[in-house]
Amino acid sequence: MKVKDAMTAAARAVKPDTKVMEVASQMCLYRYHGLPVVDDEGMLVGVIAEKDVLHSLFPKIEDMIAHGMATVDLDQEMARYSDVLEQTVAELMTPNPVAVDPEMHLLRAATVMVRHNFRRIPVAEEGKLVGMLTLGDVHKAIFHANVTGTLKARQSR
Repeated sequence: MKVKDAMTAAARAVKPDTKVMEVASQMCLYRYHGLPVVDDEGMLVGVIAEKDVLHSLFPKIEDMIAHGMATVDLDQEMARYSDVLEQTVAELMTPNPVAVDPEMHLLRAATVMVRHNFRRIPVAEEGKLVGMLTLGDVHKAIFHANVTGTLKARQSR
């Protein structure tokens, strides 16, 4: 079974110049935990995840070392969220993301995901985004293939 058999082909993507406000809204409304970032030609250039958005709110290690954790005003850090929403995706995204090919074996793709501690991964063909694959997609495809008897396993002799 290949990645293309389990992936979501109509993956929602954003552009690097998209405001984080739009991305955060989609994340909160539709429970997206991350979105691929593509250029005008549909080429995969990055990924923006909730952790990328929230990371900028974390106290800086230098401040914690210099002043101690007790002096960090976490409510003040959270209030900076409105500043984060004004940024663009390009400022926060992870560039050059790991992706899998639609022709890759599904379990090989799952191995890549587990190795990188990803729950979702872009599917790209020659650099162009063609879909997204989640661990849920992998599990569902394997479950369905086993329950319906459509799994074509090699017979041991």
